Parts: sequence; C-alpha cells; structure tokens
Amino acid sequence: MKLTACLLTLLCALPAAHAQDAPVYDAAKAQAWGANEQGLRPYVFVLLKTGPKPMAAGPARDEMFQGHFANMTRLAKEGLLVYAGPLDGKEGLRGLFIFATADLEAARKAVDSDPVIVNGEMVAELHKHFGSAALLAVNEWHPKLIKPKP
Repeated sequence: MKLTACLLTLLCALPAAHAQDAPVYDAAKAQAWGANEQGLRPYVFVLLKTGPKPMAAGPARDEMFQGHFANMTRLAKEGLLVYAGPLDGKEGLRGLFIFATADLEAARKAVDSDPVIVNGEMVAELHKHFGSAALLAVNEWHPKLIKPKP
C-alpha cells in the first residue's frame, strides 16, 4: 500500500505541461492500449517478498535466478509483463512485477511459473492496479536505452 501511494504521489507531482507543450492525443494508441479518457488502464501489480525457503549462495541459486530472468524475458515478449524490477529488500520486499491484465488468475499463473516462486525463495502478493496505459511502451523503449558493449 505504501509503495502504491508513493508511486501515485510521484506521478501526481510531475509538472503540468505548458499549453504550448501539450501533447497531441493519440486516439489509436489509446484504443490499442485500452486507455480510458484519462489515459489509464487496469493492471495487476505484484510485490515479491522473501519466501519461506531462501536458497544459499551457490550454483543452484545461480541457476534459479537465471531461470527467473529467463521467465521475465519470456513473459515480456508475450506482452504480459510490462515492468519488473528489484526493490531494496527492506521489510522483506524483494521486487515487483506489473502485468498487462486485470485478470488476477492470469497474473497468478504467470507468477507461479517463476523459479523463485516455485523454489520458495520468494512469495508473491497480487493487487489490482490502475495506472498509465503508457506503461505498455516500456518493453518497446527499454532496449533502445541499453548502451551497446564495445
């Protein structure tokens, strides 16, 4: 709840666009991304917390996390996972997922396919969330921000 409130506060604190800088409404994108009149749509927001079976450092843990990253990549390519990232670990909070669905069961099925959940390293707490439809652009734009290695 605190994290969601912080995210909403951050979004609301963004400076308002000046009249001359006002964006042009893109009806096609709004429709394609399922946006309402305020540019919002439903998601499932997932908090990943430390689970009952933390795995000790070593090859098995490394393999589990390789599977975790591969699972996230697969779900993003399928268009279901729109955002994922680690948290600071305070109060057992390890990471988050945002799924492009309002269907808690579909999101639960995706979460339950992750090796960190299967192995008990983490547990997931799912919440319905309403946020910017523009989140659907993250997976298109993020790869363009990764600097190539020489």
